[in-house]
Amino acid sequence: MTATVQAVARITAAPDGRGGTALPRLTGDGPLALRRTTHPDPAAAQVTLVGAMAAPLGGDRLRIEVHVRSGATLRVTSAAATVSLPGRVPAPAHYDLDLRVDHGGTLEWLPEPVIAAAGSELRMTTTVHLTGTAKLLLREEQILGRRSEPPGRLTTQLTLRHNSETLLHQQTDLGPGAPGWDGPAVLSTHRALGQLLHYDASLPSAAPELLNAPPAEAALLPLADGAAVLLTAAAPDGLQLRRALQHKLTDRLVR
Repeated sequence: MTATVQAVARITAAPDGRGGTALPRLTGDGPLALRRTTHPDPAAAQVTLVGAMAAPLGGDRLRIEVHVRSGATLRVTSAAATVSLPGRVPAPAHYDLDLRVDHGGTLEWLPEPVIAAAGSELRMTTTVHLTGTAKLLLREEQILGRRSEPPGRLTTQLTLRHNSETLLHQQTDLGPGAPGWDGPAVLSTHRALGQLLHYDASLPSAAPELLNAPPAEAALLPLADGAAVLLTAAAPDGLQLRRALQHKLTDRLVR
């Protein structure tokens, strides 16, 4: 049996004492290579995830842990899409994200899409822990299949907690074998799904709203405590999805 990959990347952002943000921990192994890049705001830090090898494949277990300390600002991006591929091991791949932001910290999690290639199976979990006045802007984009190929299986789970209280917990199961995933109540003919989650106590109040974004479909929903909004969209492809995930309430990136 071909060996599978287990890899962990860890990022810690903290104030540098000079009005900027330092990265006292920036480690990654296997396919999870991390590079410090340039944020538009000199007081903020930016890290780009660079795929060092093909992953995740069947049976792989990848994990990224991020901790933004009080007073620090961090943006995390990726150099390219993450492509889930079938492996020689007949097992799903796992990709887990654990994101923690302390009181007074800011995290922008803005990677490129996850693509479920034909024959692959990926189980992805994202857990966010916020404390006090922490701020978050998180984008997730999932695309079923590369161009002109059938989709793979993709199961995702997103959980948002603030001061240990769960504000959001949702799961999607898409692709071959998932009940009703291509029916009218889920994706129908769309093959791209995404969401933009913004948590900021200074956000203006928002009401639920269906957004006009043809050929995509999109909706904006405020969460229970009034400090967060969730924009969800489905679209025929990744380009239309990215356009649909834009709104005046969620387009407030730290500059």
